[in-house]
This record gives sequence, structure tokens and C-alpha cells, in this order.
Amino acid sequence: MKIITAIIKPFKLDEVRDALLAVDVHGMTTTEVKGYGRQKGHAEIYRGAEYIVSFLPKLQIEIATTDDRVEGVVAAIRKAACTGHIGDGKIFITPLESAIRIRTGEKDEEAL
Repeated sequence: MKIITAIIKPFKLDEVRDALLAVDVHGMTTTEVKGYGRQKGHAEIYRGAEYIVSFLPKLQIEIATTDDRVEGVVAAIRKAACTGHIGDGKIFITPLESAIRIRTGEKDEEAL
């Protein structure tokens, strides 16, 4: 099993969710986060004064999935989240040792 963590632009959430539903992913967790990468923030003007915004608003999506579904999930996220511009985000894939459904006690792949 794997955890797929994607950092995306906030306005892409609905498109990513729809793309994941299309590949039969029905659960995810989202968190509002701030960060920067190569984009390095941007300048904004507020009341005539220019200031630098270093940490840009992003969304972090986490999806637990089986090993055999990782490629399809990643492809769906990439296609839906891509604008072709800097700051589109990143996808991280990490091992998931175990999962337990609290309500039923199901474990691992049955809990997903």
C-alpha cells in the first residue's frame, strides 16, 4: 500500500477530485497549506505598497491506495492539476505500513 501526497493549486481541487472519481478513488483528505518551491512566491501591491508573498497558498491531498493503483491515481492527478505554469505542485509517494478502519476493525487493503 502507498500514500500519495499531492500539493496542488487550490483552484484545481474540483478537477482533481473529478479525475480521481473517474479512476474509482472515493476517498481523500485535503489540507490547506502554504509553501514555495521554484516559484519562490510573488510580489503584490496593497494600498500602494509592494510586498513579497513568500509562502503561496496550496492544497495538500492525501490518498491511501493499493500498490497496483498508484500509477493510475498519479496520472489522474497530474492530468487534472496541470496548468503548464510554474507552481503546479508536486506528487510524493510513500509506503503505507498498515491501515485500520476504526468502525469495523478491517485492516490494510480491506480498510482502504
